[in-house]
Amino acid sequence: MSRVNLTSPDRVLFPDDGVTKGDLFRYYERIAPVLVPHLRDRPFTLKRYPHGITGEIYFQKQVPRGAPAWIPTRRFTTHPREGGSREVDFALLNSPEAVLWMVQMNCVDMNAWYSRVDKPGRPDYVVFDLDPPDEPDGFALAVEVAHLIRGLLDEVGLPGHVKTSGADGIHVLAPIQRRAGFDDTYAFAETASRLLEARHPGLVTTEWLKKKRAGVLVDHRQNGWGKTIASVYSVRPKPGAPVSTPLRWEELTKDVRPRDFGMEAVLERVDRDGDLFAPVLEDARPLGAAARELARLVP
Repeated sequence: MSRVNLTSPDRVLFPDDGVTKGDLFRYYERIAPVLVPHLRDRPFTLKRYPHGITGEIYFQKQVPRGAPAWIPTRRFTTHPREGGSREVDFALLNSPEAVLWMVQMNCVDMNAWYSRVDKPGRPDYVVFDLDPPDEPDGFALAVEVAHLIRGLLDEVGLPGHVKTSGADGIHVLAPIQRRAGFDDTYAFAETASRLLEARHPGLVTTEWLKKKRAGVLVDHRQNGWGKTIASVYSVRPKPGAPVSTPLRWEELTKDVRPRDFGMEAVLERVDRDGDLFAPVLEDARPLGAAARELARLVP
């Protein structure tokens, strides 16, 4: 395996902060030991920012021409929005070098499937994607809702693990055994979200349209085959170069903000605490039992 040759290291990707491609490369080089296990064997979608985070974005599922032979790929049939089907060779980021090559391709965040290639129809977790309202205390409301999700998951015997999305919201992941399909995880997330909406009207909503929305959107629609999520430890294309950062639940207080966790802060946290998201990979629970418990809670 060859070392990745970084070109244009001085290219500024975050114009308001002066963060360069080289800065990004050095961060991912250091975070790779804890990042790669979360990406391994998951089909990867490239989001490329060749002109920085304020420029045009290029989405690319097909592995680019000229990709190194040591980056493994797997072919899957996809169904584009415009209709039809397409065979796509997805890259698998199974090594630090593969991650760094994606930085060379001007990827800022690392977006991968919820499932792995050996069982592509069996997700590893249920995702609760929290989108706060556009108001001054919106993120504080999302923090409150994240704790409500944790409480509901505790009620049904399914531990939840929280991270900042690094953008504007919060992700709660509940790791599950790979017996359930995406229809099951979608149904579970939808039932849980609608139950919380009924319990906490005005604070929790499942309404997709922003103009009709009141409160924090808990977006169960993110649970679907081929959906991607910005991985834990991903730098996000937002001012300040914030990182999607795992937190202990007691750390998730109403004064927390995503911008609190930049690249250096996250590296320091990992040096001190290790990978706080390791349980997502190690502590899978059966979804079926949790779904039955959840059904009992629905009025």
